[in-house]
Amino acid sequence: MAERKWTYDYIPNQSGRVVLITGANSGLGYQQALMMAKKGAEVILAGRDRTKIDKAIELIANQVPAAKLSSVMLDLANLHSVAKCAKEVRQKYDRLDLLVNNAGVMIPPFSLTRQGFELQFGVNHLGHFALTGQLLPLILLTPHSRIVSMTSLAGIAGSIDLNDLHYENRRYIKMLAYGQSKLANLMFIHELATRLEATGSKTIAVAAHPGGSPTNLQQNSGFVFRRILTPLTSHPASEGALPILRAACDPKAANGSFWAPSGLFGLTGSPVEVNMPAKAVHKTKCDQLWTISEKLTNVSYEEFFSAGL
Repeated sequence: MAERKWTYDYIPNQSGRVVLITGANSGLGYQQALMMAKKGAEVILAGRDRTKIDKAIELIANQVPAAKLSSVMLDLANLHSVAKCAKEVRQKYDRLDLLVNNAGVMIPPFSLTRQGFELQFGVNHLGHFALTGQLLPLILLTPHSRIVSMTSLAGIAGSIDLNDLHYENRRYIKMLAYGQSKLANLMFIHELATRLEATGSKTIAVAAHPGGSPTNLQQNSGFVFRRILTPLTSHPASEGALPILRAACDPKAANGSFWAPSGLFGLTGSPVEVNMPAKAVHKTKCDQLWTISEKLTNVSYEEFFSAGL
């Protein structure tokens, strides 16, 4: 028998859970924050634009008067900002039930982060790698907590060059760089899930992609892609958020699982579990990416894993 279409109504009551969502002021992140607030979670909206975050909080509060909402400043292109954000959250909260690594940049002109990393790899992967690591002590102390990272179809189709992650020795092709960063998201979740399981932790790491969804990420794409192809091959952000929400809330979601739209080519449709691409679970490359990421961000996970929290 085919699985029933999974909708917002399937999200269990989230009262008592504390949730942090990066990039929560617009697009998919805003929809995730809104839906989690409706279900009773205390939602921390993380982003780099105070005005936009405050506006998002106002919009959610107007729809959910009883919502528990707060904000924290976070610029994923600056590891100092990432560290400051994590420290603030650790000081303010005694639990973190769910971290959603949602924020990202897509196909901008070539540029670098504050620490000199290629922008898409630096924001989409390294920024979230550093944030997750620095929040991990709090997450591990929270029973049955989850870490969810959002990838994309570009990650499934993408490739990664571990010897030239920042395009220092090859021509920069922004879509290929985007695919590399989103494949890194998948590799990170797979490796994190493997390491969590090895410690016996009850915390799980899960991945999801939204399919095709017209959001601010498309602002750097061309007219044909943005105005013609996207509307024909996408669903609204409120539906694009569902795979991430299922990964975050479905009691059946297992450590290391991957959730995506069920329709043709994974572009639209209700969320279902899908297989990780083989390149995202390649043990040697996942290990190498992890080691490189710890070195570049100066964030080590090992002290927390070895503590067996």
